[in-house]
Amino acid sequence: QAQLVESGGGLVQAGGSLRLSCTASGRSFRSSAMGWFRQTPGKERDFVATISWRADSTEYSDSVKGRFTIYRDNDRNTLYLQMDSLTPDDTAIYYCALGRGPRVGGGLHEYSIWGQGTQVTVSS
Repeated sequence: QAQLVESGGGLVQAGGSLRLSCTASGRSFRSSAMGWFRQTPGKERDFVATISWRADSTEYSDSVKGRFTIYRDNDRNTLYLQMDSLTPDDTAIYYCALGRGPRVGGGLHEYSIWGQGTQVTVSS
């Protein structure tokens, strides 16, 4: 079974940038869509972005569109999330997730395996 490990979170000032990484073990990464979600205490886990298995299709939530970029390196079994122009509202735990197929959307049920999360804190 695939396992996902996120890294790259941390503390950044508003207007700054961070790049998150998600390294996958197992064979399913290359044939599966991948996604990023985020969650703050007491709230539901929210969709951020998703990318198809060949990286020919991406989708973003309205709150991050134009600021975040999702991409992947299938040779390295790694998913990325480049986050620019960060605001305090982006503060959350960020999770990567393995899609149930080669192309999926933003629903939680469309993902089968989750990482442990990485904390992103944006100060004002």
